[in-house]
Amino acid sequence: MNRGTVTGGRVLLFALFLSSPTAIMLVVLAGAGRLDVWPALGTWVVVTSLLLPLVRSHLGELSGLANWVRSLAHGGDIASAPAKDGVALAEIAASVAALRRLWQQRSNELAETARWNASLLENLPDPLLLLDSARRVVRANRAATRLFGRDPAGADLAAVLRDPGVTEAVQAVLSGAAASRDCEFTQAIPVERTFAARVDRLDGQPAFEAAIALLTLHELTAIRAMERMRADFVANASHELRTPLAALSGFIETLQGPARDDEEAREKFLGIMAEQSGRMSRLVADLLSLSRIELNEHSAPSETVDLARLVTSAAEALKPLANPRGMELALDIAPDLPQVTGQPDELAQLLQNLMDNAVKYGNDGTSVEVTLALAETLPPGAGAALRSGPVVRLAVRDHGEGIAPEHLPRLTERFYRVDTARSRKMGGTGLGLAIVKHIVNRHRGLLTIDSRVGEGTTFTVWLPAALP
Repeated sequence: MNRGTVTGGRVLLFALFLSSPTAIMLVVLAGAGRLDVWPALGTWVVVTSLLLPLVRSHLGELSGLANWVRSLAHGGDIASAPAKDGVALAEIAASVAALRRLWQQRSNELAETARWNASLLENLPDPLLLLDSARRVVRANRAATRLFGRDPAGADLAAVLRDPGVTEAVQAVLSGAAASRDCEFTQAIPVERTFAARVDRLDGQPAFEAAIALLTLHELTAIRAMERMRADFVANASHELRTPLAALSGFIETLQGPARDDEEAREKFLGIMAEQSGRMSRLVADLLSLSRIELNEHSAPSETVDLARLVTSAAEALKPLANPRGMELALDIAPDLPQVTGQPDELAQLLQNLMDNAVKYGNDGTSVEVTLALAETLPPGAGAALRSGPVVRLAVRDHGEGIAPEHLPRLTERFYRVDTARSRKMGGTGLGLAIVKHIVNRHRGLLTIDSRVGEGTTFTVWLPAALP
């Protein structure tokens, strides 16, 4: 029989306690003269002696039961229950065992619910933050960690999202003024992104530990970009297409009327019409390309690209344009360059635009110098993506007329031209550098422009290298 350890002093005290009614009765009898003192004392001693083994046995069982219950509280096995001689002790042990099984089942259910909740939160595509009553972040899912670039758990919400509207909405829910609140905010760094935020109370949700509010973020950047893109496309297309459409309309009327039978005029006008229709085609293609890039600008690419190979391919494609003007495409590509993180087609378009501009605006008989190397220093304004690791530096330099300083800040604006007539004569749409700027932004890089009148212009692109 597995019994607990019971000290002799405890057994004697319990035996004396149980024999105390007998002792009182014997004292009363002795005081009334009906029983002598010594027989009364002997009787009490005998009763106490008879109680000692009974007390020892029951105390041992109770002590063993107590030790077993304590072991259950610390994760012990139900099967290790001590043997019980009494019906009452057996019922107590059975009740404790049933309670332990029920508690263990409930604990397993809670643990499974917690795991399910954790898995659900982690795999939801929208960023989620669980907040406590002090506005601290209790937990953040994987999407939120990617959004903020770190795990914000333990930080105050104001240090994670510095937006007054979000803070006000969260405070209203935490204070009990509202069960839920909605708002919208814009995150400007590293690129502008717009989110819809919703705050809900979590009262009565023990699975979320100390959290009492849930902040859900849903990105609206693509929707807002599409809205702007639609408006910009209509405005830009209507403005830029007006001139070639008017020219085509005028030439068509002329060919249908006065020049109907004039073969020389017809050939001349058809050539101009082909040129204008080609310009419209390039303009629409560039507008669509710019719109697609702007639509995805908030989402950084994840592929790895061999920029050296793209530079070589772009130079080969531009040789037919450079050779008739006696121009040379001089490539200086450092060996063993790391790849960059990027989208191949967009980077190819960036190289095409920069090198094509250099050939168009460079002087005849000069060279276009393209340098590709690992950057040793970073320019002012380099973002976190460039400061976090190696950077590849691409520079495209022409030896043309150069650009006056007052024009440099506006070169990447849509349809901004330093020399409108010359740009249109060369087939430019005024969108090439705007496309370059948005491609660089999407790749979390930096574009710098250095130009001196009479000496030429250098466009430099800084792109983060892909991590090994």
